[in-house]
Amino acid sequence: MSVSVSGPVHGLVGDSPQIVSVRRLITKAAGNLLPVLLLGESGTGKEVVARAIYNAKPRGEFVPIDCGALVGTLLESELFGHVKGSFSGAVDNKKGLVELADGGVAFFDEIGDLPLDIQVKLLRVVQEHELRPVGALKWRKIEPRIIAATHHDLRAEVAAGRFRQDLYYRLNVFAIHLPPLRDHKQDIPILSEYFLAAGVKDGLPEFRPSDELMATLTAYDWPGNVRELKHVLERIAVLSSEGVLDLADLPTQLQNLRISEDVRQFIAEAGQDVYPRFANPPKAPVISIPDSEKSAIMRALVETRGQRGQAAKVLRIGRTTLYRKMKEYGIA
Repeated sequence: MSVSVSGPVHGLVGDSPQIVSVRRLITKAAGNLLPVLLLGESGTGKEVVARAIYNAKPRGEFVPIDCGALVGTLLESELFGHVKGSFSGAVDNKKGLVELADGGVAFFDEIGDLPLDIQVKLLRVVQEHELRPVGALKWRKIEPRIIAATHHDLRAEVAAGRFRQDLYYRLNVFAIHLPPLRDHKQDIPILSEYFLAAGVKDGLPEFRPSDELMATLTAYDWPGNVRELKHVLERIAVLSSEGVLDLADLPTQLQNLRISEDVRQFIAEAGQDVYPRFANPPKAPVISIPDSEKSAIMRALVETRGQRGQAAKVLRIGRTTLYRKMKEYGIA
C-alpha cells in the first residue's frame, strides 16, 4: 500500500466527501465568533476540529475543559474561579478556566456531562458575556468564544430533562457533525499512513501494512473511530518484527474479523468436490459470528477426521489460533 500523504488540512486527514465537507465548515466557523457545537461519536476528532477553528484565526488562548473530569464540590470554582476566603482552602483569588479563555476559545469537551446548575451559569457566559466567581459580589465581563462538543444527542437530553433547552439553543448556532469512521472507510489507508509516519517520528518502528492487513482494517467498523484506528496502528507497529506481522499480533477484534472472513470465504469456495459435507449450511434467520466460527471448525474437524493441523489448513488459520478457538468454544 502506498498513499501520498501531505500535511493534514485543518488538522484533518482524508479526502472523502465527508471530511471535505467538515473542512469547509471549519473555514466558515473560523470567520466569525459564534458558538460552535461539535457533534459526533467518541474518537471522531472533535477536539481536532475545535483546535482547527482556533488555529485558523488564533486569538487569545485555547483552553480545553474536560466536562466529564470536572466533578465534586470544586467544579464551579474550577470553571468560574473564586475569591479569597469564599470557602475553606480558598487562600487566594483564583481565575477559573472560563476566564482564562477570555479573548480566546473555551472548548467544553463532552458538555452534555455538565450538571444542570453549572449549565445555568454557563448560559450566562454565553448569553450575557459575564461570570461571577464563587464568593464574588460583582459580575465580570468576559469575551471567550465557546466551542462545545458532545457524543450525546442533546435534543434527547433536553427532552429527558438532563440538558437545558435554552443553553442548547444558544450553543446550537453553528453545528458541525463529525462522521463515524465506518461512514468514510475510504480514508483508512491515508489515515493509516499518516499515523504510522507520525509514529516513526515519535520513535516507533517503521511499518507498512500489507494489502491483506489493509483489507482487514477497512472491513472493520471501528466503534472507537479514528482514535481507535490510531491506537491499533501504534500497537501493530510496536509488535511487528522486521515488517512481518502475525495474526496473533492483531488486537482480538481484528483477529476475530480475519478468522471469520477466512471461514466465510472458505465455505463459499469449498464446494462439494473437495469436502463433500463441508458446504454452505442452509440459511438461518440469524447466526452470530461465534456460532459461525464454531460450526465451521467442527465441520473442518469432521472432514479431516480430527487432524487439527489439516483442519487449520482447511480453515486457513494457524494451529495456535485453532487451538485457542477450540478451547474458547469448548470443542474437544
